[in-house]
Amino acid sequence: MKKDIESKEDIVLLVNTFYDSVKENKTIGYIFSDVAKINWETHLPKMYSFWASVLLAEQSYTANPMIKHIALSKITPMTETEFNEWLLLFTKTVDDLFAGQIASDAKFKAGNIARLMLHKIQTV
Repeated sequence: MKKDIESKEDIVLLVNTFYDSVKENKTIGYIFSDVAKINWETHLPKMYSFWASVLLAEQSYTANPMIKHIALSKITPMTETEFNEWLLLFTKTVDDLFAGQIASDAKFKAGNIARLMLHKIQTV
């Protein structure tokens, strides 16, 4: 039986597993590797803080991810297709690893984040 997302260790597992699938994804992987040229050693800890802040009320993330995504959208397509793929991968990762209220919250909040980012990108 799967457990819920309860700790920073759970967040690390979620984020690492999710980004492993992102790196291999034909629809969005190139955005991370070839366009944004993500340094995973610095990016992953930021994502641990982001999701721990969103899901566990840790309040360790203080950056504004919207600015970076808007800038990135100016150099590569970031449309509904890309955001839907991101959300599909995130949802699948949560479902594969966890079950419970916080896991459900994670999927709901990820959907809101994806829709908001797409909206901001389309209206800037």
